[in-house]
Order: sequence, then C-alpha cells, then structure tokens
Amino acid sequence: MQVVVIGAGVVGAAVALGLAERGADVTVLDAGRPGAGTSGTSFAWVNSANKEPEPYHALNHAGVRAHHELAGDGSPWFFPTGNLEWAVTEQHRASLAARLDRLTARGYPARRLTAEQARELEPDLMVTGEDVDFAFFPEEGHVLPLVLLGRLLGDARDRGARVRVGSAVVEIERTPTGAVIGTADGARYSADVVVSCTGRWTSAVAGLAGVGVPMVDATRAGSAAVGILATTEPVAVRLSRVLTGPQLNVRPDGGGRLLLQGLDLDARADPAVSLTPGGVEGKELLGRLAQVLRSTADAEIATVRLGQRALPGDGLTVAGFTDGDAWFYVVATHSGITLAPLLRRLVAGEVFGEESGLLAEFRPGRFGDGPQAAAAPARQPGEQ
Repeated sequence: MQVVVIGAGVVGAAVALGLAERGADVTVLDAGRPGAGTSGTSFAWVNSANKEPEPYHALNHAGVRAHHELAGDGSPWFFPTGNLEWAVTEQHRASLAARLDRLTARGYPARRLTAEQARELEPDLMVTGEDVDFAFFPEEGHVLPLVLLGRLLGDARDRGARVRVGSAVVEIERTPTGAVIGTADGARYSADVVVSCTGRWTSAVAGLAGVGVPMVDATRAGSAAVGILATTEPVAVRLSRVLTGPQLNVRPDGGGRLLLQGLDLDARADPAVSLTPGGVEGKELLGRLAQVLRSTADAEIATVRLGQRALPGDGLTVAGFTDGDAWFYVVATHSGITLAPLLRRLVAGEVFGEESGLLAEFRPGRFGDGPQAAAAPARQPGEQ
C-alpha cells in the first residue's frame, strides 16, 4: 500500500511510523521543516485530567498510557513526573473537587494533597494559605516536542519512510485507485491513501480534496487557537514537573530553563504583532513566576513566542476517512502532543481496515455540510 502523509509534525511523524511498521510504502510531505508548525510552539503537557466529554477523556487517557509505553523505562523526551494543580477561588476549588471525584470514578489516577504534601513534591513552591486546594495527577507529564519528533521521524525513516521537506501540497486529485498529490515544486506523488496531519492548515489541505473540516482561525487576534509561551534563561530552582495554577502554568524545559504560560494572557495574543523578551507579556509572566516558585525573582526571559494551535471547530479531535471510498483520512487535534504515540497505532490500524472504538466519536463526517465552524471553544489548559 502506498500512503502519502501530509505534515511532518509530531502527529504526522507518529502516523508515518505506524504505517511504515505495518509495511506501507510511506512518503511524508511537509511545506516547511519538521516541527515548524504547532509542534514547535506547544506547552507539551501530556494529560487528560481536564478533557471532556468522557469519550475525549478516554481517548486522551489512552494517549497518556501510550507515552509511558513508548518511553519504556526512560527516554530523553518524556518526563512522567505528574501535574500538580492548585485552586484558590471558591469556584475553582469546587470545580477541582468535582473533577477529582469524576476522575476517580473513571479510574484516572488523581488525588487530593495537603499543602505540606505539595511542598514535599516541589520544595520551592510558594503557594500557601488555608483557602488553597491542591491536586496531583501522577500519570501525567511533559515532553520535549522536537526530541520526540526526532525519534518518531528517525524510526519512520529506518522503516523506509521518505520525508520530503519544503514540499507544499497544492493539489490533491482523486483517481480511480487513490490519488495523485502535486506539490509547489512540481513533483507529483501517487497514493492509495492520503493522510492529512496538517494541524492548523487542515481546512485548506482538506479543501484540496473537496472536503470541509472546520478549524478555529489561528491567524486572528484573540482567537482560542492562539497563545503566548515564554522561556526563561537557565535559573537555579527546584522544579521537576508541570505546575498548573489560576494564573500560571510552568514546567521544566531542559537545561535549567522554564516554560511559562498564562492562559488569560492569550486574549491579547495577535499573530500580526511580534513578541520580544522584554515585552509586557514576558514581564507579566515573570511576576507571576516569582509568586509561585522561590528563587525565581531574578529570572530573565530568553524568548517569547506565539503558539498557533490546531483547534477543530468544536474543540474535539477529528480522525477518520472522509467518505466510504477510504482514500482520504484526516487527523486534526488540539491534543496532538498527548495523542501522537496513540495515533501511531490507531490511525495505521484504520488505514489497514481495523476500525478503532476510541476514535468512533471523532469522525470528520460529524460536521456535515453545515456551518464551517461551531462557536470557538473556551480556553482550557492543555498541550498547545
């Protein structure tokens, strides 16, 4: 079977590897360089604690487990040290308590912590007070996305996959036996099956195949599909896991650097405006960091960048063939980092005729021929 995978981000690389492992003749096409899209601008938190509705939670929980399986006893890209969350407002505390009860009933590892237990996990944590509730999700973790991407692409190449960078797809022509894909450099590729893993460009690429897949606009200022991330210079602080709080998410980013995210700041994110380390966003995040972790008052921002998320119109993953002829398969998800190792197996299986129950609720056909996008989903903590 000849398969063309469009997109060489983490999801595309994982799918390409899974297909090559099944014996497919795989070509991966990417308009730029691997990881230059969403994969390279992700908070990269592997999680399912805040994913709803239940089928989406189950899919992401399976994704968390797939990361543990891929990493085995250890890896240079996955850090399964858990997520420590805290809540200070009455509303957040009630929501967290309800979520913990719900997750426990589903068998998802989650537990309440005292302030003392939280500081045993993270000795430099400064969050205190009788009105603070803590929760720990021990199965979660974070990844270094480009290290993971390098592993997936390298393994795919080892199994015969060809990766063509700088190959923007401009044409997808249906044929009696599959498709012919044309790229901007004039090359043409034949395929029995085409798999689109193009992230925020999914609508445009699917449109070349005559398919409508609505995505939230990642070029509009204040969109739910845009967000701000800042990386510090190396700082001498004890932090070993993802911390998620009301105004700051922070995790280690290798070499003593920290990755910072403030979801409420995303409303001011504008893809048309350049961000600088000395800008107001970086300063605001540094101020929040100093209130969360001891020994960070002298931290400095190294980079501030804009993330543009792959966010389907209803906020939920899209995965499946677009018609009964099973020639064009679409994957688009806001949870790409969490789901990539799982999609390696599930998508390859579906291309080879093995339907996945985990993906049954996420077919592209749910959008039908109606409006191109539902109302943009509210911002939630997540990978991107």
